[in-house]
Amino acid sequence: MSTLVTYFSAEGTTAKLAKEYAEKIGADLFEIVPEVPYSAADIRWINPLARCNKEQLSKKDVPVKGKIESFDQYDTVYIGFPIWYGAAPRVVYSFCKDYNWSGKTIHAFATSGGSGIGKTADKLSEYVSGATSVDAKLVHSASEI
Repeated sequence: MSTLVTYFSAEGTTAKLAKEYAEKIGADLFEIVPEVPYSAADIRWINPLARCNKEQLSKKDVPVKGKIESFDQYDTVYIGFPIWYGAAPRVVYSFCKDYNWSGKTIHAFATSGGSGIGKTADKLSEYVSGATSVDAKLVHSASEI
């Protein structure tokens, strides 16, 4: 079995850490990319009408571009993302719904400019049904993952 590092990055911070960590541990890497890319205005959370806010509040799926082939080969999966409202962005949940998580160990890592990790692990658990364990932590460097 092997390890996979997946990530969604809105501004490049999470991407940098995910790539660095995947290289460090020799894991495969997959970027979670929304079918409709986010613009700077879309992620401007201080605007209540910004796309990121609408998605988080509506809890609707955000279609993901691409798919991981042979997902069953991974027993450990790291999922990285910026923390939005104490949770993963909706595109991460949409990504998770497309796979069978049975028997997998999930380690979520979040980047943030000021928000805490909240109940991210609990919220993510709903979307990775069958996983043997799910944990989540806020990180500022790849060495903290």
